[in-house]
Amino acid sequence: MPQFQRTLVTTALPYANGPVHLGHLAGVYLPADLFVRYKRLQGEDVIHIGGSDEHGVPITITAEKEGITPRDVVDRYHSMNLEAFKRCGISFDYYGRTSSELHHKTAQEFFLEIEGKGIFERKTEKLFYDASACRFLSDRYVTGTCPICGNTEANGDQCEQCGTHLSPLELINPKSKLSDATPELRETLHWYFPLGRFQKQLEAFVGSHDDDWRANVLNYTRTWLNQGLNDRAITRDLSWGIKVPLQDPDAEGKVLYVWFDAVLGYVSFTREWAALQGSPDRWKEYWQNPDSRVVNFIGKDNVVFHTLMLPAILMAWNEGRSDSIYNLADNVPASEFMNFEGRKFSKSRNYAVYLGEFLDKFPAEALRYSIAMNYPENKDSDFSWTDFQNRTNGELADTLGNFIKRSVDFTNSRFEGIVPHACSCEEWDSLGINWADTIRQLDEAFEGFHFREAVSAAMDIARAANRFLTGAEPWKAIKEDRDGAARTMALSLNLCHALSIALYPVLPETANRIHSMLGFQGTIESLFKRGVPLLQSLVEPALPKGHRLSGSSEILFIKIDDAMIEPELRNIEHLLAEAQAREAGATAEKMEFKPLIEFDDFQKVDLRAASVISAEKVKKASKLLKLQLQVGSTTRQVLAGVAEHYSPEEMVGKNVLLVANLAPRTIRGEVSEGMLLAVEGDAGKLYMVEPQGEKINGSSVQ
Repeated sequence: MPQFQRTLVTTALPYANGPVHLGHLAGVYLPADLFVRYKRLQGEDVIHIGGSDEHGVPITITAEKEGITPRDVVDRYHSMNLEAFKRCGISFDYYGRTSSELHHKTAQEFFLEIEGKGIFERKTEKLFYDASACRFLSDRYVTGTCPICGNTEANGDQCEQCGTHLSPLELINPKSKLSDATPELRETLHWYFPLGRFQKQLEAFVGSHDDDWRANVLNYTRTWLNQGLNDRAITRDLSWGIKVPLQDPDAEGKVLYVWFDAVLGYVSFTREWAALQGSPDRWKEYWQNPDSRVVNFIGKDNVVFHTLMLPAILMAWNEGRSDSIYNLADNVPASEFMNFEGRKFSKSRNYAVYLGEFLDKFPAEALRYSIAMNYPENKDSDFSWTDFQNRTNGELADTLGNFIKRSVDFTNSRFEGIVPHACSCEEWDSLGINWADTIRQLDEAFEGFHFREAVSAAMDIARAANRFLTGAEPWKAIKEDRDGAARTMALSLNLCHALSIALYPVLPETANRIHSMLGFQGTIESLFKRGVPLLQSLVEPALPKGHRLSGSSEILFIKIDDAMIEPELRNIEHLLAEAQAREAGATAEKMEFKPLIEFDDFQKVDLRAASVISAEKVKKASKLLKLQLQVGSTTRQVLAGVAEHYSPEEMVGKNVLLVANLAPRTIRGEVSEGMLLAVEGDAGKLYMVEPQGEKINGSSVQ
């Protein structure tokens, strides 16, 4: 593995249109903080850059709903989320805003550099326009009927009912969210980034990380590469955003698309950080020095923006240059999702635990530990109140906190608060802890982004320490063997010191409280020195005989009793009941009969029995199957939104009912010549309507 002199860590930018919840913390911000604190502990040059994504349609929609300006929205939630992160101990070196002047300047510089090389393409296309509102409609401003599942409230970018990603033009009966009017198609010009131009370079870049990137990152990325990269719009018709920096009539009223501007926040925020350090060019050491590496912490829903799109933008900047060459990401440790009591966190459905509200009731350190021990590295994990309570009471209070307090209190009361024995390396090694192996495990776990393993290895020291102190029973031994008790307490106090170092990345506040009780001045952070790895100090005892403790102690963790958890459990029941009520209401709504039609109208529908002769999945559409149907002597192609309910193999050979005279529609670049009949059962499961009988293929329904 290459050795780097410095590391730049970035974290995905949360939209500043709502509070962050525990899912955000678990997937991105806590793992990044664990890694950064470990690197600082090792004396390495590392900075942590984050910030708010303050442009895009979600911001303007929130503003319009509340009757305020987009600036009002982002000011509120940027401050709220930054405060929540601080309270949770997330140690950003800088937390910026994409609405800042320097960010606008940075994004415009990238645009002009790439535009000047002739890389962008201009295309005229037809998009929905609301004549009454006098504006073009972005995808989320259009609603209509989903062509896959029939949901009448699908958004122009995705149907929340079936999960299919859509474009506004695919919706049936589209409506404008601004006026409820039917939008019209009008031509507009936009700039496009030709991702396909960089396909080979991106394939080589991704291929160079076969051995060190996570499987989910490689799989998501290669799915896009295998399907071929297409041109992607980088401008939109909006008033809120970064203006296209051209004196060109075509650029009037256009802003940079948020996918292009937001990822460049990592660069602009590093520039802002450097300016605050009094060294405006220092950011280049982290972005443009080949001895530096960039690590992007993200959730799995952000993978391709960091493995394909941001690298392509940087490649476009670097093209033809001999200086100011940007480094591409060395690693993109994307997490899976953390669920909440078995269900996915959802702000839109109010099924979430918001970070700020959590910290109003419970300590941040207990939360950090609980989430770290449930980190969703390779698969989705789950946050539960019972698990949080058990880990706080058992592992933190009983194992760690109890050991620290017993060690300090006994020394204060029986040895005048002084380390009573000089521990030899032989005695240190006799504790049953292989210190060199433990340090190696911690290093490999943190460097490999295996945070559960890292925290568990550190907590194993506390478990071994507890066993040692309980087995030695110094409170009994001191009556007959004061020297033996002194030896035990000296070793125990050195174990307290070791724990303050090993657990610092996950429990920084607790580690500093232990550090203080042991009589050290200042904080652990004050000990950080470039090139001095504090973790290596664990290989031998650190507290000499005669070292004086502070003389006081404190309870590190208060146990969480059932009375504190019960309101949260009741709230879960309430949230679940609301979710079930919404689902029941949706089902009831579906049960309402549609308006009466005349028999002649029904006669217009041509329902035919058909047989599925082949089936395959549709690229970039996880819900769709492309089916070839035999309908009498003809064949038809139909796209059906049943891929989550039937495999292609299960569909082949089925008899189905086809709406044979439905006008063809193009979905995901494929023509669908009809629609199949299915029934929705429990938990949204779809069941195909399968007619039975002999020689019925092609026959009409009577």
